[in-house]
Amino acid sequence: MRDVAIVSFAQARSRRRDLEHNEVEILMPVVREAMEHSGIEKKDLGFVCSGSSDYLAGQSFAFVMGLDSVGAWPPMCESHVEMDGAWALYEAWVKIQTGQADSALVYGFGKSSMGDLPEVLALQLDPYVATPLWPDAVSLAALQARLCLEQGVLTEREMAEVAARDRRHALANANAQVKGEFDVEKLLAEPTWISPLRRHDCAPISDGAAAVVLAAGDLARGACERPAWIAGIDHRVEPQDLGVRDLTRSVSTELAGRNAGVGRGRVEVAELYGPFTHQEILLERALGLGDDVRVNPSGGALAANPVMAAGLIRLGEAARCIHEGSAGRAVAHATSGPCLQQNLVCVLEGR
Repeated sequence: MRDVAIVSFAQARSRRRDLEHNEVEILMPVVREAMEHSGIEKKDLGFVCSGSSDYLAGQSFAFVMGLDSVGAWPPMCESHVEMDGAWALYEAWVKIQTGQADSALVYGFGKSSMGDLPEVLALQLDPYVATPLWPDAVSLAALQARLCLEQGVLTEREMAEVAARDRRHALANANAQVKGEFDVEKLLAEPTWISPLRRHDCAPISDGAAAVVLAAGDLARGACERPAWIAGIDHRVEPQDLGVRDLTRSVSTELAGRNAGVGRGRVEVAELYGPFTHQEILLERALGLGDDVRVNPSGGALAANPVMAAGLIRLGEAARCIHEGSAGRAVAHATSGPCLQQNLVCVLEGR
């Protein structure tokens, strides 16, 4: 296996609704910043891979316009996944492992504000039985939360504590959208929105983008003083039908975490993509994270949730902790699909 590392990371400031910029205009400064920090010339890039969703943009092959942020010259090897940018990073990592590239630019973007995001996500469901009912993503998460509460898996207080913790951490993140000091008692006193979920239990709707640069071996060492080496990475998917899954745990996260090697050493930082407070609790338990782990120092998805970039941001934020020397070993997680259906886990190390 080749040594591959994240050598640079950049992201746009997440906004509830960015009326001044289209996707390309949001992406261009992000891509430029990631490339400049890597020190790798565009002509020397071996691969470019993007993650986005045509359903957010409302047109087929919408990812093609995202290429305008990279530029069409010189010619390059390019690919796209209709997934969060975290899965584009996985594809780029595989490309480098095959020896077909030594470096890669990976980016993800989405303007969730242009449509009704919770209803758009219903298109991820079974197209014959579930999607025609149009169950929105928040309602499905509420069903999962209710199941967890009634089975004693977690409590509403624990959920409120997660919201308060993440948004307090986000105070140090200039790109976060929702941040501040929140009192747990006051959060619990708020009315439910979609029972048992309250507004603070749900990630905000965000417009945004992110980009990272990967490099192998000596190229990574020359591009970054302290590369965030990918020590293990894996992703697993569970059945599409919610009725055949145990929604009170995340089996795919457990499997991906085990295969990525989360338990092979002490984890100092974890960046988890939990769009809802109860899901973040399930993810912490699935990965076996102890109380000594700093979870979501960036604020996580509860502070900013640009769909199709939020998972890649978790990888970038975890890598940032390695780059800055505030962590020697970090875990990054990304999710896709309803109720934590598909999950990717990546272990990063600073050597």
